[in-house]
Amino acid sequence: MVRGSASGQAAGLSDRAICLKAGLPEIPERLLLAHARGEVLFIAGAGVSQPSNLPSFRGLVLRVYEQLDSAVHAVIKDAPSSACNQWHCDLNGLTDQQSAEVRRFIARDYDVVLGMLERRIEGLPTDSSRVRKSIAEELQKPEAKPASIHRALMRLADRGGITTIVTTNFDLLLEGAASGLRNKVQTYALGGIPRPGRRRDFAGVLHIHGALPRNRERASDLVITDQDFGEFYLRRRVVPDFIYDAARLFNLVLVGYSANDPPMRYLLNAVAADGTRFDDLKERFTFVGASACDSVNLEDWKGRGITPISYDPSDEHAVLGQTLERWAALSAINGKEAFIDSEVRRIARQKRSAADDADRDLFDHLIRRSNFNERARLASLAANCKAEIGWLDAIVAVSNERVGDYPR
Repeated sequence: MVRGSASGQAAGLSDRAICLKAGLPEIPERLLLAHARGEVLFIAGAGVSQPSNLPSFRGLVLRVYEQLDSAVHAVIKDAPSSACNQWHCDLNGLTDQQSAEVRRFIARDYDVVLGMLERRIEGLPTDSSRVRKSIAEELQKPEAKPASIHRALMRLADRGGITTIVTTNFDLLLEGAASGLRNKVQTYALGGIPRPGRRRDFAGVLHIHGALPRNRERASDLVITDQDFGEFYLRRRVVPDFIYDAARLFNLVLVGYSANDPPMRYLLNAVAADGTRFDDLKERFTFVGASACDSVNLEDWKGRGITPISYDPSDEHAVLGQTLERWAALSAINGKEAFIDSEVRRIARQKRSAADDADRDLFDHLIRRSNFNERARLASLAANCKAEIGWLDAIVAVSNERVGDYPR
């Protein structure tokens, strides 16, 4: 990635990456600038709810089997999450149907597994099937509270007085995290979701796979099984049409997914299919928990038409939450002005030549994303703390960049 510099030369500006703080992953500056313009739409997956002690899709399947089929659960509970057809288990004592479900589980086809289980024990599935009741019980536990990552996402979802975020999760933790926001946030699910647009009515927490009702006695449509995905992605085309429109208007940012998640597989296919035929789709991004040497995983995402932003997944993906919280605090839309000012002062008090890459990049970015009045204010802050000439030269250089030098 091209590092920040005081030169402001056009070459490489579109490839610039900003580290918001030492130790955090680099984020393409074109994405940060798009967010500052209100042109980013986040899509949240199951991973964002795991800090609230809710399971991943795989973990959810395990808990459903623990409740509904102890024989299959005894076989699959010890399967490594990375097995994928390389793990052999004892299927003695299981029926052919149960054995088929085990093999699908090992292959990570979790939507297919739940569909097979539901059809085996229910015959004709309904919204109140035992599988769906079991899922609801797991995701509606009273001890599940919004985590800091939910609050950060809801702040980042603010496009300038309009808060919009998409999720494939059924839980209402994002809504819970929005309770302290200035703007009231509505919940929409499946057919009730507003069409993507620049208007103010395109707002709310948009559950494209359905949402669990607050009244636990009520059932609702949820996209869970392979047949559900077929219904809403292929037959009714509710979700693909939504994604197509959104990808033309916003830079989509995926958070809380792995490349093998069934929801991600369908989402990726929905967008990638049009990417080869239309040139108006905006760039899509995803945060990926991957080690520095895991280049194959990153290339897998790139091959699917998604730009990966990799971070260290250790300590239960703590860095992801820290990155989103830092981004929210520095947001050009609703960031904390006092905090941004303190960062400018902190950075400008040191010599530019002695500052680390993260501080130099952040200082330049804060200037680059600002309008004329904000730049003047930040320049005054730097001057008042007797910033050396290197920082003032950087402000002039960034201010002289042409708008066309980086994506708008």
